[in-house]
Amino acid sequence: MRYHEPVALRRDCEAVSIPSGQRVLLQSGDEVLITQSLGGSYTVTTEHGYMVRISGKDADALGLEPVNETASDLPPPGTPAELEQTVWEQLRTCYDPEIPVNIVDLGLVYHCQAVALPEGGYKVELRFTLTAPGCGMAGSLQMDMEAKIMSIPGVRECAVEVVFDPPWSRDMMSETAKLDLGIL
Repeated sequence: MRYHEPVALRRDCEAVSIPSGQRVLLQSGDEVLITQSLGGSYTVTTEHGYMVRISGKDADALGLEPVNETASDLPPPGTPAELEQTVWEQLRTCYDPEIPVNIVDLGLVYHCQAVALPEGGYKVELRFTLTAPGCGMAGSLQMDMEAKIMSIPGVRECAVEVVFDPPWSRDMMSETAKLDLGIL
């Protein structure tokens, strides 16, 4: 992969503007710089200086192989605790588009619970926050989390809620995240 070298888009491509979260359409032939490729998505800077996130399913627009990261090849979990562990593992593949650290190590996920459904399968209830209350990426992160959770065998429902209490702080980050970002 060519980081910090211009890449001409091979086709029109939908993206999400960072940090506003607004959907934008990038045009075939536009040049972008790939600045981050984590968790199945790409953060790029456009030739006009805007930072946007391109989904892994649209990687072919960048001349790369499309990414379809799901947990569908995993065996169904036997207990709620096993499912919760699988959910945490999946959430470690979700990245903040501006920070090269997964949302679990950033300390953004506050609650994860698997609830058995009467008709079989599970509902996963999740609460997460953002590094800043005004961040427009909430919807994009929420959709990413929901897709990864719903790909887990046995999950029938998913409720992902954005909360701001308690407010996020750097103290919530794991030691690994702090080391990765050089703030330890």
